[in-house]
Amino acid sequence: MTAFARAEKKTDNTAVNIEVRTYNSRFLDIVVRLPQQYLPFEEKIKNIISTDVARGRVELKLQITDESPEAVAFEVNRAKATAYHQALMQLKDELNIAAPIGLEQFSGVSDIIKPVEVTQALDQTWQIIESCLHQALTDLNAMRAKEGAFIAGDIEKRISFISRSLLRIEQESTGLLEHYRDRLMARITALTKGIAEIDTDRIAQEAAILADRSDVTEETVRAASHLKQFTAVMRSDAPAGRKLNFLLQELNREFNTIGSKTEKSLVSHVVVDVKSELEKIREQVQNIE
Repeated sequence: MTAFARAEKKTDNTAVNIEVRTYNSRFLDIVVRLPQQYLPFEEKIKNIISTDVARGRVELKLQITDESPEAVAFEVNRAKATAYHQALMQLKDELNIAAPIGLEQFSGVSDIIKPVEVTQALDQTWQIIESCLHQALTDLNAMRAKEGAFIAGDIEKRISFISRSLLRIEQESTGLLEHYRDRLMARITALTKGIAEIDTDRIAQEAAILADRSDVTEETVRAASHLKQFTAVMRSDAPAGRKLNFLLQELNREFNTIGSKTEKSLVSHVVVDVKSELEKIREQVQNIE
């Protein structure tokens, strides 16, 4: 489910800013972007996110501004500086250069003076990061819940339509034996033009076979059960995306079977409408955790 949240926490010398984005995905995929010196926190952050988000792609960006004196330090590579100074002195003697050697000659040489990663205050920084992360996830889930409520309302309307359509299919699928018997009688009478004598027992037998082949009772009972389970899963507090997707597959299977069995055009039209609604629900379910 797509959502976005931002949180910021500040102390006297430290400011932590976190941005979290979520996107639709079949599985949980967490991407964390941190400053180099705070990479030890990556697994902690992922563990906290995984307790709040069960499915989807999560992208987190962490920015930290630390203005404390302890956060800035440099070290000198004395061996490299000494070797470089000796090389300069040798060059000066060989070229008879009278100018003195100053610090400006060292400024363009890499790795003589370089920053040091300061780690002694990581525990204190983690407390700020953790608090900021929980705030961002709270805001994120609030946005996701709002979108989820809208999606749930839309799905419930479509499920209600499918339930009404299923009742209509059940009503239209009653009296199949009489339907096929009357249809066979009419066809034979039309073909023989009333000359041949009609064997009513044989007609009844053939009608029973056709009615049994076209009976969709099992499919409608299973479809009704799947619809009840779908509603129950959707209204539960647990992550429901995968379960709902499975139930949609089962519903599609039942209505496909109904469509292949029936010979009534009205039932076929209802099945087409239902499959259209199931596809729309399937698209929405991809957004559900």
